[in-house]
Amino acid sequence: MCRTLTIAALSMLSCATLFGQVDIHPSPPNTIASVRVRFIHGRYELRNASLVDLIRTAWNVDADKVAGGPEWLDIDRFDVIAQAPENSTPETLHTMLRNILAERFKLVAHTGTQTIAAYAITAKKKPQLAKAQTDDGACRMQPYPAGSPSVYECADVTLAAFAKALTNVREASGYLFGYKVVDQTNFPGAWTFSLKWQPRGYGYPNPPSGESTTLFEAFEKQLGLKLALTKVSVAVVVVEKVNQKPTPNVSGFTEKPPAPPAFEVAEIKPDDPNLTNGTSVGIFPGGRVDIHATLKGLILEAWGDLNPHRIVGGPKSLDSTRFEVLAKAPVQEGAAAGWNGPVWNGVDLDSMRLMLRALLIERFHLRTHEENREVQGYALISRKPKLPKADPSIRPGCKDGPLPGQKDPRLENPAASTLTNCRNMTLPQFAAELGKVLYGFPPIVEATGLAGRYTERYDFTINYTPPSRMPAVGASPADASEPDGTISIFEAVEKLGLKLDSRKVIAPVLVIDSADETPTPN
Repeated sequence: MCRTLTIAALSMLSCATLFGQVDIHPSPPNTIASVRVRFIHGRYELRNASLVDLIRTAWNVDADKVAGGPEWLDIDRFDVIAQAPENSTPETLHTMLRNILAERFKLVAHTGTQTIAAYAITAKKKPQLAKAQTDDGACRMQPYPAGSPSVYECADVTLAAFAKALTNVREASGYLFGYKVVDQTNFPGAWTFSLKWQPRGYGYPNPPSGESTTLFEAFEKQLGLKLALTKVSVAVVVVEKVNQKPTPNVSGFTEKPPAPPAFEVAEIKPDDPNLTNGTSVGIFPGGRVDIHATLKGLILEAWGDLNPHRIVGGPKSLDSTRFEVLAKAPVQEGAAAGWNGPVWNGVDLDSMRLMLRALLIERFHLRTHEENREVQGYALISRKPKLPKADPSIRPGCKDGPLPGQKDPRLENPAASTLTNCRNMTLPQFAAELGKVLYGFPPIVEATGLAGRYTERYDFTINYTPPSRMPAVGASPADASEPDGTISIFEAVEKLGLKLDSRKVIAPVLVIDSADETPTPN
């Protein structure tokens, strides 16, 4: 029997919108904190999902448009597996998921709207677009040499689809800074066109040297359109009440633990001596995996985004001898090519890492353990703190981009391309978050010694240039005398009245107890 739900936005659901059996359990440890969503053969799966992920999926909003709720809403992760009619539409699945949240987590929420900044595409003059016959095409970035302009070709796409795709184009990120792109041209139908501009960031000079075209100039000169910041209204979901633990699963539908992931076949051999830089991971349609790395690089990949400063021990050749791993990974049934969250060409990246870890343990006789050790890092210390007290009603967390009503300094100074806002956090929590956002940076620990640092909560805003894009140490005096707009993370932290002090710190590390210098034969 159908019955009334407690979610404010829903008063009644028909029987057709209710799930069949549902299993909810805590997610296993995962190297990628991102949800995987899949629906196939009447089985609806949401893996490694926080409650924010489940809520944003159910209401089809962005994660930062889920407001309110307790701190664990972003932290605790669940696997949700449910039965649904095979002909269910995305809209039906979203409605069903709302029902699960109400039934199993006792969620009470309401919807509203919020005004945010976004880039809007508008018609400046007669558009320079070719009319298409269908609207089932796509946009693709064409290969281009380093330092050259990027060419983005779109065939048979609506401008709404183009706007959505452009939001996630890496070569446009140095202009868009994570702002959403929306279509406000009111042009119906689909179009075919190309767009050519000079990326900034990602190793490109700012301002670009020589003749160059910005993304904004490309819109006007090449498409007859305009791309500019504006204000748009978006939906938000406000959490009123929610339980941290779901109600128990119905007997008879508890999912069996999956078998340990393993490659179907794998080969390890010496790498091409001409390939000497970094780690390269390729995953191709059909599940073919091709990895080029040192043993240290393979370990870092297998453990998933492990900070290279937090790996100790191992043979002398750990970071010098390179290997190639050729393997075949199982492919998810019905998975599409390309990205689907942390799934690439049908292979879940976290599962692939576990397969690689098992392979290294077997073939290199790799043995490891984790412990806290003294390593070179940074201590977050106090100078003259200038930290605004936090609003306790705001859910703790960090996000990229400005706060509502906050001026975005990146628009005037793109060289300092990262703007991070951490809200309602203690000083130790902020230090921990810094260690996460500064990938590859030495460990950071809190050592301010301030009274109340574990209980007092503040808002932190830092605007800086990613360390990987800072000018190289030892640049010539002539280069150093030219202002380039870069702001180091050290300068950004000092603006808060804090300082990152280089010293030995105690941090968790992965200790390599033993590893062979060469793998066992294939």
